[in-house]
Amino acid sequence: MKKTLAIVAIASILVAGTAYAGSLSDPIVAPDVIAADTIQSASHVETIIAALAIITIILGAAGAF
Repeated sequence: MKKTLAIVAIASILVAGTAYAGSLSDPIVAPDVIAADTIQSASHVETIIAALAIITIILGAAGAF
């Protein structure tokens, strides 16, 4: 039994071809798509929200509410 397995293993090694992994050229990789920032008015909105928050804090401290 062991001789049969050894013979089969040796025969499969001799019959099997070498592995082919490809060529030495550089791989072709798709470039990453970078989306541009489409919302440019966000800085104005943030400024308005910050100003309203400061006004609310000042009026709250003064007792207006």
